[in-house]
Amino acid sequence: MENLLQIENSFFNIAISLYIASMVLYFLFFVIKNENHGRYATFLIKIGFIFHTIAIVARGFGAGRVPLTNQYEFATSFAWGIALCFMVFEHKYSFRAMGTFVTPIVFIIMGYAAMQSKDVRPLMPALQSHWLTLHVSTAVIGYGAFGVACGVSFMYLLKDKFSKDKFMEKHMPSLERLDLISYRAIALGFLFLTLVMVTGAIWAEQAWGRYWAWDPKETWSFITWIIYAIYLHLRLTKGWSGKRAAIFSVIGFICVLFTYIGVNTLLPSIHSYA
Repeated sequence: MENLLQIENSFFNIAISLYIASMVLYFLFFVIKNENHGRYATFLIKIGFIFHTIAIVARGFGAGRVPLTNQYEFATSFAWGIALCFMVFEHKYSFRAMGTFVTPIVFIIMGYAAMQSKDVRPLMPALQSHWLTLHVSTAVIGYGAFGVACGVSFMYLLKDKFSKDKFMEKHMPSLERLDLISYRAIALGFLFLTLVMVTGAIWAEQAWGRYWAWDPKETWSFITWIIYAIYLHLRLTKGWSGKRAAIFSVIGFICVLFTYIGVNTLLPSIHSYA
């Protein structure tokens, strides 16, 4: 067990180093407008993701359980989910400049994880359920998609500030394209966030005998769900898009971060273990 946790710690440090290098290269790619920096940045985030995945798997085997049960484990998995969703969207849309705005989010979450305790503790009774894996893993993907949407929305809001040249025409999509990418990322995240709430309610009924108790984390998860539901409703029924939608996307992700970090830090909650 101890050897596996040492491997996990080493691979986590390698992963965060590679993510930092990738972030810097994406920034240089965007500012200096050098194609090679972009290619190297994409390569490094993929290698970092591999090391990150191995670190999470090693943590799971070392702890003898699914590594999704405390602040550190969820934070590193959260960053993993953002990196995964980013690579999927970058590949699908051939949109390398997105890394300039998404990799800093990955780094921030990884940095938060690095500040948390890595101690392995026995699972409390409420967590000893097969619903744990489904509930938390859907949160990882959902939050990851929202992180990508936030980064793309920042690009939308700042696009007019960038100089217009051949490099930008090639690597910076139109406002309509940015809006579409953000919308699709939010739709994906909303689907998984809905699964988070459904599985969480079922799990809560089994663990505590009730589906919903308005615990602070439950309440803020619901607020986050409502924000993204309003976004999707207005988009589908009113054709809502553009700057207002981008601002809504950023606000939604701020609520995601508060639901995870703010509630755990500031509010007493039965979810304080994660």
